[in-house]
Amino acid sequence: MAYDVVVIGGGPGGYVCAIKAAQLGLKTAVVEKRSTYGGTCVNVGCIPSKALLHASEMYSEASHGFEALGFTTGKPRLDLAGMMAHKKQTVDQNTKGLEFLFKKNKIDGLRGIGKILGKGKVAVTGEDGKVQEIETKNIVIATGSDVAGIPGVEVEFDEKVIVSSTGALELGKVPGHLIVVGGGVIGLELGSVWARLGAKVTVVEFLDTILAGMDGEVAKQFQRMLAKQGMDFKLGAKVTGVEKAKKCARITFEPVKGGDAQRLEADVVLVATGRRPFTDGLGCEEAGVELDERGRVKTDGHFRTSVEGIYAIGDVIVGPMLAHKGEDEGVAVAEILAGQAGHVNYDVIPSVVYTSPEVASVGKTEEELKKAGVDYAAGKFPFSANGRARAMLKSDGFVKVLADKKTDRVLGVHIVGFGAGELIHEAAVLMEFGGSSEDLARTCHAHPTMSETVKEAAMATFFKPIHM
Repeated sequence: MAYDVVVIGGGPGGYVCAIKAAQLGLKTAVVEKRSTYGGTCVNVGCIPSKALLHASEMYSEASHGFEALGFTTGKPRLDLAGMMAHKKQTVDQNTKGLEFLFKKNKIDGLRGIGKILGKGKVAVTGEDGKVQEIETKNIVIATGSDVAGIPGVEVEFDEKVIVSSTGALELGKVPGHLIVVGGGVIGLELGSVWARLGAKVTVVEFLDTILAGMDGEVAKQFQRMLAKQGMDFKLGAKVTGVEKAKKCARITFEPVKGGDAQRLEADVVLVATGRRPFTDGLGCEEAGVELDERGRVKTDGHFRTSVEGIYAIGDVIVGPMLAHKGEDEGVAVAEILAGQAGHVNYDVIPSVVYTSPEVASVGKTEEELKKAGVDYAAGKFPFSANGRARAMLKSDGFVKVLADKKTDRVLGVHIVGFGAGELIHEAAVLMEFGGSSEDLARTCHAHPTMSETVKEAAMATFFKPIHM
């Protein structure tokens, strides 16, 4: 059977691309090597981690936060197996939902490993080793990413003592001490889960800041908040070895700026140093699909690769490795294949760290604006001055709005605080339509709400806030 489009990879970018293509009338198939759709995100990434993040936050709240609100419940008992069952149920609900959407939109699911044979041809190798060749007008590469490891360091993951993010979601007990190699989003999220459940957590990061690429002021404040929660940080530390000992795991690291090598031992070491584009066995080289120096598929402004009729989206191409970025690219490619004008605005892609409190960002940071020589105005407003935040005992953090000094157009918004991942989206909508800080400040916000912090920060950008 010939298809209009075959998508290789059923993660967020791939399945969204397939659904949109089918909605636009294209005969569509998805090649997926897992037994369920959703890729890393739904199966062993975004979704299960958020289930554990929420559950651990509720556990922590019940353990430490209720007395200040005027009631006591006694010390809660951790049922880790029950928490993991909640995580599994959440994943199952999402994967079953995707199965339903595939059926609803008449998308053919082809189970197996996909390989590009050339223009318009894909081979699918099933678990039984049988190979099925598929003909299609267009191919979309959406194979996502895989664990990157530590550059120059051999790491053997057993997913029990030395773990990747996958293993960190499946631990059978709370480790006494967890070392997290990498101070990025994945490491901090998973580290915070186990810290709330009782583990001592030490984060070892090569750079002198956590959350590299995020607004510097936000990163510093956030690190202080995590330190108050008991997480320990060793910054500017280059990890040179990770090994499994008889009864523990051990890392060796040395100060980047010079000094003696040091060792740390823990029950579990989580290596969370980023991800790499996954093109293994895809047949790119044989098919003539060009890759860049970092192993990403090269594409033009319309997601086209070096081979006519082959496109690529998501983690496998340049840009932030975010599920929603891949989803938007999937929609854009489907629209392009259907003769429409698909487009992604890369200047307005929000990023969220789902810790407690959350960190959220969209647009440019102060560091980026300074480097580009942009004359900008900055407005800030603390959660401690917000009535709803006080009432909820969620007064840590602030909102920062950055706007062009001449035009007042908002160029970036950065939030650290409770619910930041939800609050960021009014800023994203504003920026998508080229709005100014005054536009946002003069938009009526319900009172009392946490969203008023965003309004007040916008006020502070173009003139003065009211409540500070």
